[in-house]
Amino acid sequence: MRARRAAVRSASALIATLALTAGLAGPAVAAREAEAPPVATATDPVTHEENDRVPEGSAWTQHYFPSSDRSGTQLHADVLLPEGLSRKEKVPVILSVGPYFAHSGQTGPEGWAHTGPSARFNDFIEGTDLFDEGYAFVMVDLRGFGGSTGCLDWGGPGEQADVRAAIDWAAKQPWSTGAVGMYGKSYDAVTGLIGNNLDQRALKAVVAQEPLWDMYQYIYSNGVPRPNVTGTAGAYNSIATIPPMADDDPRYRANARYEQDHPECLTENSAGYRISDQRDGHWTSRDLARMAKGSDTPLFVTQGFIENNTKPEEMQEYLDNHEGPERGWLGQWDHVRGGDRTPDGRLAMGREGWYQETLSFYDQYLKGIRPDVRYPAYAVEDSTGAWRAQRTWPVTERSVTLPLGGGSYVDDGGVTARAALTASGGPAPRPPAPPAGRWDMENAPATEYVAPRGLAEESAKRQRDGEVGSSFFVWSKPLEKPARVTGTPQVSLTAKGEGNVMLKLYDVAPDGTAVMFDEQVSLLDSDRLTVDLKATDWTLAAGHVLAVEIGSIQTGSWRDTPSGETVEVRGARIRLALDDPADDVATPGDRSPFLDTYLRQYTVELPAGPGTFTVVPGGRL
Repeated sequence: MRARRAAVRSASALIATLALTAGLAGPAVAAREAEAPPVATATDPVTHEENDRVPEGSAWTQHYFPSSDRSGTQLHADVLLPEGLSRKEKVPVILSVGPYFAHSGQTGPEGWAHTGPSARFNDFIEGTDLFDEGYAFVMVDLRGFGGSTGCLDWGGPGEQADVRAAIDWAAKQPWSTGAVGMYGKSYDAVTGLIGNNLDQRALKAVVAQEPLWDMYQYIYSNGVPRPNVTGTAGAYNSIATIPPMADDDPRYRANARYEQDHPECLTENSAGYRISDQRDGHWTSRDLARMAKGSDTPLFVTQGFIENNTKPEEMQEYLDNHEGPERGWLGQWDHVRGGDRTPDGRLAMGREGWYQETLSFYDQYLKGIRPDVRYPAYAVEDSTGAWRAQRTWPVTERSVTLPLGGGSYVDDGGVTARAALTASGGPAPRPPAPPAGRWDMENAPATEYVAPRGLAEESAKRQRDGEVGSSFFVWSKPLEKPARVTGTPQVSLTAKGEGNVMLKLYDVAPDGTAVMFDEQVSLLDSDRLTVDLKATDWTLAAGHVLAVEIGSIQTGSWRDTPSGETVEVRGARIRLALDDPADDVATPGDRSPFLDTYLRQYTVELPAGPGTFTVVPGGRL
């Protein structure tokens, strides 16, 4: 805490005490105190002492400017400048662009008594002492949200035009040095990736926590709809229609009600989510990973490998296509920020220093200040909870393509497997309830529907007995020494039959317990199929076995339609990027708390079957 800020807080407390004492003087004074705090305009800044929703040490103004696509869309910005900044002084700008900056609340009304700038990133502002460090913070509402007009366009060309306009506008203001950095988590991390892809000279650095790397993957998995296929559209339609505050300025109030006069905006937004073909122009224009090719903005990302919301799908493609400096925190957590803590006070990512490191990153690229601390390019937590430093991600010491052979399964959504479990004397598992699926990128279930107890073990037993069930397994031989599966595993196969396929990877211990650590699904829309699983960083211990399950979609969160057909699989192969844990260079960090939650949810009984392939052919990485 800076001394000046502490002094401001002390002064505020003194003023509050004097005001309370003065209130005893009579009703006229009390009436004046009950008046709403002032609302900022472009030329009349408001400080924390005047409006308690303004962060301490800053002065709030509001501005409107056009998007860059000549659509007539007007964008709204809340600007927070260091309090007391003179007209001749200039500061670099940290910019966040997204749907969550409405004055009433991020995803719905939050019960504020009066208007003011969003508190969404007050943790970042306070954690970095941003204004004392000489930065401006700018929050821009995407089209259709908050005080901006226009039809919402989830990650599409319209929003890309908004990001371009916001960067240009922030760079050209009289108080700006022209150097812009972007900051965000989830949706406003997506806009940071969009900013990188736009290749604007003014954008000097991007910090993106838990983004989507390709918008399609949030709604469909290779043609199979996710439960939020319609619900996410509804969630953002709802956010777009959050009512303004009663004391918002007239222009803001009018813009916030844009959808009332343009109901087609909500209809068009919903329609886009119903396009299931990944090759359709609607989705190719939102394929951020592909569009990152040749980009070079310095990029600082975080990604939880086991998170259930914005999953690490096409992350490696994005990073491979990005050619600029990179920094990353990657590990075993859920949808959290770098500085978040659990209710018992532990850091959600397990690593100290988020705010110091992000500030150093911005200082380096927006101010040209050489870092005092030599941070690793990537700090990575693997499945053991251990942290290591490395120059890039993934580090691949050996890439292998391993034969899985073939087998058959019934695409029945797990009916056969559940019936077999019941017939074996186990408790009758309930079929998964249809998930509600109404969530935005900031809010999603922490875990998905997991396998009923005993399901995997019984399915493997029936396979050994020669029966065709809802899936089949292929096991490796036990590993002779530890090996890490990193990067993006890929499975290719030839399938005869129509329907769906689910692919799962298990880490099987000698005692027969197994952890499902990666999965993906796809429609069987061609005879030959290649499927990228989620990016991962999972260490297989010596003596452990890698199991691959191929079959119908039985768990997880998808709205699949089982075909009922028997699917014959031939020539299956898995491609893995392998890393040797013995070469790890340790870096500070604790085990992220969510890892244990994940292990409890996804550990099953699955004794290893006969090994048919070797994870590390020849035994050397």
